[in-house]
Amino acid sequence: MTTEKRLELAKKSLLGTSIGDAFGESFFGETDLILKHIQERKIPKTTWEFTDDTVMAIAVFEQLRWFQKINQDELAKLFSRNHEKDVNRGYGATARRILREIGEGGNWKEISQNVFEGMGSMGNGASMRVSSIGAYFFDDLEKVKSEAIKSAEITHSNIEGITGAIAVSVATALATRIKLNQESISPIEFIEKIIAELPDTDTTSKIRKGIKIPYTYTIDTVKSILGNGTKIIAQDTVPFSIWCAAHNLNNFEESLWKAVSILGDRDTICAIVGGITILSSEEKNIPQLWVNSVEKYEKSIFYKD
Repeated sequence: MTTEKRLELAKKSLLGTSIGDAFGESFFGETDLILKHIQERKIPKTTWEFTDDTVMAIAVFEQLRWFQKINQDELAKLFSRNHEKDVNRGYGATARRILREIGEGGNWKEISQNVFEGMGSMGNGASMRVSSIGAYFFDDLEKVKSEAIKSAEITHSNIEGITGAIAVSVATALATRIKLNQESISPIEFIEKIIAELPDTDTTSKIRKGIKIPYTYTIDTVKSILGNGTKIIAQDTVPFSIWCAAHNLNNFEESLWKAVSILGDRDTICAIVGGITILSSEEKNIPQLWVNSVEKYEKSIFYKD
C-alpha cells in the first residue's frame, strides 16, 4: 500500500479521535441532566472543540506524515510546543509538568522515568493519542507495537501506560483490516486477538475480563468490572474502551453513545473508541453532522502544513 493511502487511513482515525474527544467533552455537567441527554440521544449544547487528547494525537499523526515512523525526539518537542500554544486544553497535572520540563530543554527520557517517584506514569494519555499508528501500519502488527511503544515512552514509561497504547493501536489495526478485507469478527475474537499482542500486565488482565462480559449487562455492572477512567490510568480506561469498540465495530455512532454512557473520563474514552471504530464502521453509521461540526484539526494552531 502506498504511503498516501496509509496516511488517509491514519487521518481517518484522527478524525474519529477528534469527534469522539469533542463528543465526550460535551457530556460533562450535572449528572442527572447528562444522563437524561444520553437516554434521549441528545448532545448537550457544545462548541465541538477537542481537548488535549486530540492535540497530542495530531502530533503523533504528523510524525507519520513527516517521517513515516515515530521520531521520539521530534515528537517530544512537538508535544511540548503544542502544549504551550494552548495550555487550557485539559492537560493533567503530570502531563503539564512533563511537557513544561521538555520545553525548558530537559531530557524527555529522564523526565518521563522520574515521575511518580521513578515508577513512570501509568496514565491513559498514551492510549488516547495512538490510533493513527494502528491505522497506518495496520498490516504489520510488530511495527504497530514498536511504534506505539515509542510514542508512549515520551510521557508514559510505566509498563501499564505502554500496554494501554499497544492495546489501542493494535485494536485500530484490526479494525482497519476488518473494513479493508471485508471481514467479520466477533467481539470475543477481537478482544482475544488484541490480548495475544500484549505483555503480561494488569491492564492486559483487565482487558481479558471483557471477554466474559455480555453486551446486555447494565452499564453500572460493566463499570464495576472494567472501570470508566475515573482513576485516569490505563488499567481503568482501556479495558472498557476495547470492550465497547469490540461490540460496535460496524457502528461508529452507537460506539460513542455507549462509550459516553459509562461517564467517567468520557472525552478520553470516546476519543479512544472513536479512533478505533471509525476505521471499521459502515459509512452510514458515521453521522455527517458530527464530521461537519467537530473542530477541524487541519485548521488548528496545532497542525503544520
